[in-house]
Amino acid sequence: MERPRAREIGIEIGHLNPGKYNSITDVKGVLVGHCTIIRGSGKLIPGKGPVRTGVTVILPHEGNPFKNKVRASSFVINGFGKPIGLIQLNELGQLETPIALTNTLNVGLVADAIIDYMLQLNPDIGVTTGTVNPVVLECNDSYLNDIRGRHVKHEHVFEAIKSAKGGAIEEGAVGAGTGMSAFEFKGGIGTSSRKLSAKYGGYTVGALVLSNFGRREDLLITGVPVGWELRNYMRSTQPQKGGSIVMVIATDAPLTARQLHRLAKRATHGLARTGSYSSHGSGDFVVAFSTAIKIPHYSEQPIHEEKVLIDQKLSPLFKAAAEAVEEAIINSILKAVTMEGRDNHVRHAIPIDKLIDIMIKYGRLKK
Repeated sequence: MERPRAREIGIEIGHLNPGKYNSITDVKGVLVGHCTIIRGSGKLIPGKGPVRTGVTVILPHEGNPFKNKVRASSFVINGFGKPIGLIQLNELGQLETPIALTNTLNVGLVADAIIDYMLQLNPDIGVTTGTVNPVVLECNDSYLNDIRGRHVKHEHVFEAIKSAKGGAIEEGAVGAGTGMSAFEFKGGIGTSSRKLSAKYGGYTVGALVLSNFGRREDLLITGVPVGWELRNYMRSTQPQKGGSIVMVIATDAPLTARQLHRLAKRATHGLARTGSYSSHGSGDFVVAFSTAIKIPHYSEQPIHEEKVLIDQKLSPLFKAAAEAVEEAIINSILKAVTMEGRDNHVRHAIPIDKLIDIMIKYGRLKK
């Protein structure tokens, strides 16, 4: 049976309206693709399995991202992580490849695959022009997955890129989210969006998260202490320690890299509302990009003019980002299915019936 998203059971997060698909793909041109790898069961044989992992890619537009770059920036909430590509992204304020999400020990292989993809797409790279900056972010899925096996190979990254699409996308235990945990429930991929009214420019802000963080008792849903209420539900004898989250924010608002850095910071508010406090072992990273302005790699013009939003008009976008990130995290938990992984470790899906009862108890839902 298909598991519901938050709004499908009446949980409405924030005040702004979502876009058509309530997804990062509501930002026109943004595409998302997954490749999920599940093999084997039982005792861990390091390097062999069981395998519960994958890769997820976010393409900023349907064209060639190297030839037509987009403005971008990142923000590091807690730097316990191993991302690739953020230094140049922040220095130049540009994204020129798909953004890839995977597990911690697969970052290098996935980056290599992204480079291969870009070399195939752009024969001029390294010949008549410069090199390319792959952007890859990660979380640790070793509780369920044989992470030492580094099972995400080039063909899986290419499959994710080939499958990338707009519209409604898969969430939960899919792609990079296959082996992830959140608040000691099953976690993974989640997405949400907000559409501003015409009064505020009619812009869209979308978020996609890879959630793999949090202790059970800390989980909040619209302020309700859901994790505390479910603290003893099917709980593992091994509490979740640390964990991480990757948050990707897209918008069609015309923003500079400096403004996108400010937008990325607002993910912190959405993250905190779910109960996170960025513990010592948590790597919490945000990448934000705008599709409004395409920067040509080749241009004969010495001056590139851009019309951008003034700072005084940013507050509605900040609110939209916080709300979209918060709801994306909750969707990543609600959509995830129970999964058994290596050494028979299990992460249970959050029980929807019990969740509804708790939300009714606290007056957030009606009977």
